[in-house]
Amino acid sequence: MTSTPRNASRRGLSLAAATVGAATLLSMSGVAHADPDDVDIDELTDRAGELEDTYDGELLQFTEMKDRVDEAEESLEGLEERLDSSRTGVSAIAAARYKNDGFDPALQIVFSSEPEEMFSDAATVTYLSDSQAEEITDLIELRDEQASVTEELQGELSEASDLIDTLEEEREEVADRIAEYEAEQVPETPGDGSIPDSARGGGWDQTQPRMAAIRDEIIMEFGAPFPVGCYRPSADDHGDGRACDFMMSANGSAPAEADRQLGTQIADYGIANADRMGIKYIIWEQQIWQSTSRQWTFMNDRGDLTQNHYDHVHISSY
Repeated sequence: MTSTPRNASRRGLSLAAATVGAATLLSMSGVAHADPDDVDIDELTDRAGELEDTYDGELLQFTEMKDRVDEAEESLEGLEERLDSSRTGVSAIAAARYKNDGFDPALQIVFSSEPEEMFSDAATVTYLSDSQAEEITDLIELRDEQASVTEELQGELSEASDLIDTLEEEREEVADRIAEYEAEQVPETPGDGSIPDSARGGGWDQTQPRMAAIRDEIIMEFGAPFPVGCYRPSADDHGDGRACDFMMSANGSAPAEADRQLGTQIADYGIANADRMGIKYIIWEQQIWQSTSRQWTFMNDRGDLTQNHYDHVHISSY
């Protein structure tokens, strides 16, 4: 590669940096939404819909991935609008420099393909007016931010695709497991007054037998510092009577340390006895544990302690 002439003017360097920055960004147009291996989030969503009868917790994980993909795509759209505006301004600077200095933009490739490296030279930036230097710097920063968000988007798409591939491969095995649980005799709940009234939260009587057995065993093992809520009209497992929330505090407040530790003990107990009890997944402290993957996975921030499951342990049954 040709080295920069030692007598190259500062004006030439400034123009080179400006035009290279513009050219580099222009070359990225249309690439921001490029998906790895042509992954299409709408296609993945359709495939996920076909798995609804077999999976719950895993599809919740996919839904969260899709939310992050949507956020990244929305962010990229905003960045592209700002980049278009910034390119126009920097192109005007380059054109003005060309008219004033007679520098040939065709020589830009000779100097650098990384204008941000050239602008680390304070003298070069100082030569430009403050507004021009800021405009070029903003362009470079936007370009870098776009690249970062694009990488994040592609990573989320790749993970979502891998998850759906895995779920499809394991679908038959999971369906067989569900059939076994459905055919298995469900333990009866105590029904003998051993569950204190203080533990009985909303939807207690509408809980499905397997989830009721899980609920009562946990309460008899650990107690219930706050009412345990189960059925409620909703589109999730609560609406099917197959989920209960073991509250560790009241009114959306953070649990006391002893109650937080109790929540962890309940979650650990559920994991250790998941196969015997027929537990499908557990959510606690913004993480979900699934009986298929056998591992904790962090969830999106939903905004408060209750929605992030810091004040209750959610347990769903088959």
